[in-house]
Amino acid sequence: MDFMNNFLFIALPYISIVTFLIGSIHRYKVTGFKYSSLSSQFLEGRKFYFGSLAFHWGILVVFAGHLLTFLFPTATIVWNSDPVRLIILEYAAFTIGFSSLVGLTALVFRRTTNPRIRVVTNRMDMVIELAIIIQVILGCWIALGYRWGSSWFASDLTPYLRSIFVFDPQTQAVIAMPLVIKIHIVGAFVIFALIPFTRLVHFLVAPFHYIWRPYQQVIWYWNRKRICDPNTPWNTHPPKNN
Repeated sequence: MDFMNNFLFIALPYISIVTFLIGSIHRYKVTGFKYSSLSSQFLEGRKFYFGSLAFHWGILVVFAGHLLTFLFPTATIVWNSDPVRLIILEYAAFTIGFSSLVGLTALVFRRTTNPRIRVVTNRMDMVIELAIIIQVILGCWIALGYRWGSSWFASDLTPYLRSIFVFDPQTQAVIAMPLVIKIHIVGAFVIFALIPFTRLVHFLVAPFHYIWRPYQQVIWYWNRKRICDPNTPWNTHPPKNN
């Protein structure tokens, strides 16, 4: 049992991180044009829209919640010291998590029932979607069965995860946790390792820069005022660069 715990909670995190880094870099260098989600929206968009919206926003918010708890454990515990705030956080987190599960289920149904989508679906698509569904179900189960997760995440899991990054794994707290929580933790490491081999890798090249710049930039290489002037004679030859 000690060997299994050491493998799952000490060795596996490092295997996952190394696989993610090397796999992502290798895929980008070898198959850079496939470094995306390989969107199938143009094949079928109506069913895709609502499922995609619920899944992507839900999973992003849930991930952000986990990340904030990891980065600011003390602030999380202080926030949860008020019962009203704690209950609001718990219900909101479960609702968002459940919505992501509903959205992902709709996407999987679409992928398995639409003939056009099945043609562009490979084995890793199904593997990663199944892994995420299991992970989200476990997350909802934990939210219902082991309440106040943000508090014990901040006090028990955050120190463990930080100990991984400083190369001094402290596994006492995580080993003592219920089985479903340990499976959820292991599932996160497995999904992280699978990212370079699946569509999930596209988040590494997400076009966040479009938030603060136009989606299209027009650069003029000639005198714009003269070209746009209606009094300028029409010419069959393209304008010369200035």
